[in-house]
Amino acid sequence: MEHCGTQVLETDRLLLRRFTADDAEAMYKNWASDLEVTKYLTWPAHESVSVSRAVLDGWVSAYEHENTYQWAIVLKNESMEPVGSIGVVHQEERISMASIGYCIGRKWWNQGITSEALSAVMDFLFDTVGFNRIEARHDLLNYNSGRVMKKCGMRYEGTMRAADLNNQGICDACYYALLKTDR
Repeated sequence: MEHCGTQVLETDRLLLRRFTADDAEAMYKNWASDLEVTKYLTWPAHESVSVSRAVLDGWVSAYEHENTYQWAIVLKNESMEPVGSIGVVHQEERISMASIGYCIGRKWWNQGITSEALSAVMDFLFDTVGFNRIEARHDLLNYNSGRVMKKCGMRYEGTMRAADLNNQGICDACYYALLKTDR
């Protein structure tokens, strides 16, 4: 593994970059305060911009560690403010595995933005950092998140019953993964 921290990634439509403290208002407005966006997530909707600011303070300070991978999803042709986030939420160095989490504002759903971001992040994690396995999971009821994983080539590995907890309570967790050799 060659950890190098969160680097700027660019796709046709997106700029994936580090968050800054100045992103708090956009984070709160665009996705973090929306109960529909956070419905199946493991963290509650932010009640105020100060909660978003506190989350960003933690993420920004974590950038000093080379094994931190947390991106703001920015549309190039819009205001350059973040519309979502994507990052490594868990890693297992011994087996070169990264677990990915993502979230995007409702206004940008069903436009292929999250798939484009996930694909770029997976390429970076495989090719630059050297992870061997990238996995993600979603609540069984959040099938759109599973569609993103499938679209990016991840393989369904199974559903663990009553194995996770989110804003809906205890839920079934569907697991997907891609190995470097699967590409």
